[in-house]
Amino acid sequence: MRKEVEILVIGAGPAGLSAAIEAAKYGADVLVVDENDKPGGQLFKQIHKFFGSRRHKAGVRGVDIGTGLLKEVQDLGVEVMLNTVAYGIYPNGEGVALAVNGEEGRMVYPKKVIMATGAGENPLAFPGWTLPGVVGAGAIQTMINVHRVPVGKRVLMIGSGNVGLIVTYQLLQAGIEVAGIVEAAPQVGGYGVHSAKVRRAGVPMYTGHTVLEAVPNEDMTGVIGAVIAEVDEKFQPIKGTEQFVECDTIGIAVGLTPDIALPSMADVTFVNAGRLGSQVPMHDRNMETTKEGIYVAGDSSGVEEASSAIEEGKLAGIAAAEALGKVDAKVAKEAKAQVWDSLNQLRTGPFGAGRHDAKEKIIEEMEEWKVKNNAC
Repeated sequence: MRKEVEILVIGAGPAGLSAAIEAAKYGADVLVVDENDKPGGQLFKQIHKFFGSRRHKAGVRGVDIGTGLLKEVQDLGVEVMLNTVAYGIYPNGEGVALAVNGEEGRMVYPKKVIMATGAGENPLAFPGWTLPGVVGAGAIQTMINVHRVPVGKRVLMIGSGNVGLIVTYQLLQAGIEVAGIVEAAPQVGGYGVHSAKVRRAGVPMYTGHTVLEAVPNEDMTGVIGAVIAEVDEKFQPIKGTEQFVECDTIGIAVGLTPDIALPSMADVTFVNAGRLGSQVPMHDRNMETTKEGIYVAGDSSGVEEASSAIEEGKLAGIAAAEALGKVDAKVAKEAKAQVWDSLNQLRTGPFGAGRHDAKEKIIEEMEEWKVKNNAC
């Protein structure tokens, strides 16, 4: 079945929904596809309140932000196809291949494509890391916040970034004991607002430590604890500092890697994103890649947070609508300037400055690429 659409958005998370909303506001015909059975992405796992400024939804829970975005999408008449996997993209107008409900295949022929495919959790290999009971932090969030399923009775968390801290607090809210947080760095990695809540709850912080192994139960169907140890300045375990921590679940929160499978198929140029996570599609200030008409937004363009993903989605949506002639250049310029002002606010301070510099480096490299390749 041949289906034509002006803009195809791949991914119905915060970036994808925001892109769809902005483009649809200007009258673009938008189709959103997502492999999950529910739209909203990570927002529906985030039961905590956002912080920052009012324009960044301070004081609003992630799940409520997601609900609001969904309502906007529905009110604008955007078509959303769930349980739909975009498994192939063919540049130069040859279409995007979709698998619907795991069976039905169809081609979609969009004029513009916005890839908001998110990121995947990083694994951490140590003896016993494949045992039942060793779980990614995102999976923990899905179980306790979405499906209301307890992951265990006593959890040891590895990683003290924002994800590790937030999930730790959400475990406590679910009535699950937390044995501690293990962090190889000498200090906690996440925001003080998150770490303070965890510290006040009395959760032990094992900074300057690493996990040596997960200790299995007798029949190897789970874990009964973990052996941790202090590390030296080269992050090597210090002999004689080993200790056993009792737990029946080990959570892993050691960062995310951008999902770049589809951009790879689109033959875009990649660049090292530094602290934003491995290779990402090179893109300009409109979020457009080196392949005309293909945009990226959110974690697939460099891992940040949901607030930044929302703003990047807006940029891509406005730019795609402008390229289709749905909005004149002056109006689009003003709209994008407002979004960039919001993004720059998010990328200030001791934590945000590094993200700002990393993003600017990507954009600078894109400008150099354009000059080298005589691109507009």
